[in-house]
Amino acid sequence: MVQQDAQEVAQLVASLEAASKKGTAQGKKSFKCKKSTFNVEKADKIQVHSWKFMDWDYKRSDLPTYARGLFTTQRKDGTHEIAVRGYDKFFNVDEVNETKWRNVEMNTRGPYELSVKENGCIIFISGLEDGTLLVCSKHSTGVRDDMNFSHAQVGERWVERHVSSVGRTVKDLARELRRLNVTAVGELCDDTFEEHVLAYDENASGIYLHGLNFNVPQFATQPSSEVHKFADAWGFKKANFVVYDDLDQVKGFLDDCAETGTWDGRETEGFVVRCHMGIQGRPPYQDWFFKYKFEEPYLMYRQWRECTKAVISGKYPNIRKHKKITEEYLHYARRQLAQNPHLGHLYQQNHGIIAMREGFLKERGLNGSEIIQMEADGGSEVTKDVILVPVASLGCGKTTVSLALSKLFGWGQVQNDNIPKQKSKPKKFALDITNLLGLHPVVIADRNNHMKRERQQLIDDVSVVISRARFVALQYVHEPKGQLLPGIREVTRKRVLDRGDNHQTIRAGSKNSEEIIGIMEGFLNRFEAVDTDREPDCHFDEVIDLDVGASSRENLETVVKALHSFYPHLVTEVPTAQQLDEAIDWAMNDYQVQLDLSHQYGSAKQAQKPKNKNKITGSPVPAAPEPEDLAKKIEYFNISLPAAEVKNILQSLFPQSTPPEKARLYNQLTNSRRIQGAFHVTLIHRASKKDFPDIWDSYVRQYIDKMKSKPESDPTITPTLAPARVRLERLVWDNRLMAFVARIMPPEDQNQADWPCSNETPHVTVGTVSPDVKPKESNDLLKWWHEVGSGGETGLWEAEIPGVKVVNGTVGMVMSWK
Repeated sequence: MVQQDAQEVAQLVASLEAASKKGTAQGKKSFKCKKSTFNVEKADKIQVHSWKFMDWDYKRSDLPTYARGLFTTQRKDGTHEIAVRGYDKFFNVDEVNETKWRNVEMNTRGPYELSVKENGCIIFISGLEDGTLLVCSKHSTGVRDDMNFSHAQVGERWVERHVSSVGRTVKDLARELRRLNVTAVGELCDDTFEEHVLAYDENASGIYLHGLNFNVPQFATQPSSEVHKFADAWGFKKANFVVYDDLDQVKGFLDDCAETGTWDGRETEGFVVRCHMGIQGRPPYQDWFFKYKFEEPYLMYRQWRECTKAVISGKYPNIRKHKKITEEYLHYARRQLAQNPHLGHLYQQNHGIIAMREGFLKERGLNGSEIIQMEADGGSEVTKDVILVPVASLGCGKTTVSLALSKLFGWGQVQNDNIPKQKSKPKKFALDITNLLGLHPVVIADRNNHMKRERQQLIDDVSVVISRARFVALQYVHEPKGQLLPGIREVTRKRVLDRGDNHQTIRAGSKNSEEIIGIMEGFLNRFEAVDTDREPDCHFDEVIDLDVGASSRENLETVVKALHSFYPHLVTEVPTAQQLDEAIDWAMNDYQVQLDLSHQYGSAKQAQKPKNKNKITGSPVPAAPEPEDLAKKIEYFNISLPAAEVKNILQSLFPQSTPPEKARLYNQLTNSRRIQGAFHVTLIHRASKKDFPDIWDSYVRQYIDKMKSKPESDPTITPTLAPARVRLERLVWDNRLMAFVARIMPPEDQNQADWPCSNETPHVTVGTVSPDVKPKESNDLLKWWHEVGSGGETGLWEAEIPGVKVVNGTVGMVMSWK
């Protein structure tokens, strides 16, 4: 037995008290501990205090304790003691540096105990000084409200049932736990109280005992064999476990179970691995846990649960994986909800979740692991009749990507701009596509398709001929327009004007640049984003979102990888980087555009007319405005960042194991396509120039100098001032918007001055839930975050970005051409 040291506990409590009041500064940032006090209902004037850190703080190396679930109290003599001691926070494999396999192998020793991770809520049980049994959840002992029992109360009732089954009382249990100075840790699994994802029938319900932790500051716990003995003696259920001495055996066992998400014939969420860790694998060793969570079928079940709740709430369900089977499940769920509307209310209260799922599986004739195995073995059987439908505006790079796809796979491509102008041109476009489908498994409908009526026409006309055709949208994201159009204008204008007359219908070299820009603005204004919840876009089999600001090479790779994931029998493998490079090079340099002077935006006659001469200069082109005049059109200066790199960082912060409540806004932004297509750090906006005149004037001078150094430049193409580096440090969000906290790094060129920022916290807005929420509100979000931190009580979330993520960008400006 390990007893408490009063002085050691007093020091711990003092550290926690200090952290609960003003926070404790350690290193770069302080941490704060939340203290909650509870009266123990069945004890005489005994209070216990719960201590809770924010989840991300447990990754620090300077906390006074790492216990998740810690309650202290004072004995009658005033001495502090630990009343309840949970496990030290433990992480999933690869979630933190310590749980990467190479470090686990280097720093730990066996035996390795693997206990099944039951799917319920954690319960702590301990004995107090007066013989009272204390039963609590991770951070609470109390009643949830007047109508519902708390987890702690339901846990207490189960404790009474368990101990009475072996002829003992809760008083007996309290005395024994106090004598041993341990907290009994169990998982409350009771579907009549609260359903989770995995099912527990009446016989399987109860408290599964999986830990006996000594009530001391440093984590120390008894082995699973002792826990099982204690569970048998006191009537608790037992969490099954296996033991291996060798880590390679552990990995092999886990990999085998992960293939089906089952062990011993039962679906499970995963395993907790218990072992001993030493610094660099040397003594002294201490108890240490990590976990290995199975993705499937647990995540599929959780997706079904969240999608059903979305349907009940009248929201669009976010289907991230297992699209086909989830759509089948939702069809079943909608049918059940229509037949019995009361089911929806119960489901939102976490009742009927498992019955709904099991009813579907029974009707389908498969269990979850069999579905996962079928997907792994076969995937989609699609091998032909696929039509790729770009949804784009001028200058997005759709034709370059289309040509590269044709080069890589020998697929068909119909370029709308190559079809002569005629009354029935849209029908001719669709007919050419259906004809090519007789020769190629995939045909690319190379047209902007930027309006719904164009997509409706294409889908209707093709489906008349080939009803089995599958449509895949290659959407160059333009929404939300208020945020994205300035960056899209800058990128696409440069592309279109730089290519000059090398296009079937756009004579950017022959026409006045203002005329070309007017044509492009028309496309942007008419652009209608894909909405798969409505006609005609609900007929798209898949939607692949592409970044207008990314290179065609990047977008090509995005398309190929997505198609390989959707249709593995169609795109059997992803081409090599060299093959992708060569395909893009061919599309951009070797392919010959079919010029058709009879068909262009504006007549050939107009195109051949000489341009009007400027009355002052006599030049055949309009006189360029002075840089000082152009500077008056600058809306803001910024550091543009590569969208693909920023999106990769963003996606890495929301793995599929992310709790639904934490990932809610991210999923909403993804589902509604409100994650920005282009990212930047705003350095200063026109609206702030009166408050920060020095910053504004400094950037304006740099812009003017840059323009004067290139007098031949087209004034509608905004220059870049210099390269810049930005470190993304943390992601912060609430229920309305999301932003990265950014640090502008010093320039690598020592002769270059720093890039000053007028915002209190430099940041990168990720997205907002609606056009009514403006990106500038990121400033308010981050100000509030600095003041109150994050956590459930603040309404804010944050995620630390592991490692050092420095992104290379360019300093530039966004103009207003109104």
